[in-house]
Amino acid sequence: MRIFDPHIHMTSRTTDDYEAMFEAGVRALVEPAFWLGQPRTGVGSFTDYFDALIGWERFRAAQFGIRHHCTIALNPKEANDPRCTPVLDILPRYLAKDGVVAVGEVGYDSMTPAEDEAFARQMQLAIEHELPALVHTPHRDKLAGTRRTLDVVKESGIAPEFVAVDHLNEMTVGVVKESGCWMGFSIYPDTKMDEARMVAILKEYGTDKVLVNSAADWGRSDPLKTYRTGTQMLEAGFSESDVDKVLWQNPVEFYGQSGRLVLDELPGFEASAETFQGNSVLRGGRQ
Repeated sequence: MRIFDPHIHMTSRTTDDYEAMFEAGVRALVEPAFWLGQPRTGVGSFTDYFDALIGWERFRAAQFGIRHHCTIALNPKEANDPRCTPVLDILPRYLAKDGVVAVGEVGYDSMTPAEDEAFARQMQLAIEHELPALVHTPHRDKLAGTRRTLDVVKESGIAPEFVAVDHLNEMTVGVVKESGCWMGFSIYPDTKMDEARMVAILKEYGTDKVLVNSAADWGRSDPLKTYRTGTQMLEAGFSESDVDKVLWQNPVEFYGQSGRLVLDELPGFEASAETFQGNSVLRGGRQ
């Protein structure tokens, strides 16, 4: 089983996690910029964090045979703090960096006017930089928040295939599928989504445009949830090809639209010609 985790916060994880992930088949990942739990109070905190995502964390992952990419954005929660909103002005210089494969996480936390403004502005940055967008849906008022999210996406003018709407559940997957956006699911021990529910959703909605991630942040989480979902898919009668599509081909297809994926040249990475067949990128650059 080969795995590309499309949303995992490795800044919050240990080297033991990297070793276990490699053993389970994880060979690539995307780490979205997010809220670290402790409120940040100025732009400098963000620049240090962004620099770590595009530098140190990328290096750290490579030591364990895993290719690290990231997304960069002002997250919805901190978009409400006027001390943090100047971060929007420095994003363009980070969105041009190697290894940055999307704008994200953007979207909603509490659906405030400040979040509206930050969300719309960052969707325009995604268009300007020809990057996909990774969108966070709110934890409260989930269905209303997801519908409002899809309205902002449509108003921005970005192509829906360039957008992944994340943290979905049974209530929200249908409206996102109808929109043409990618459907993202975070698999957690206690909240959001679990493996059995994910398998049921795949049976109902199919495997197209589905992204399954472990998120694995600083709370109770498990960086092997992608692997565990793949195992449950097999036990439920899905084929190895189905599992490969969900856990590898789909994230490569979505983030490959950035033209910046690098998926070879790591020790222990079993690259082959078919790994990249049909994908838009190989070691970066648009075809």
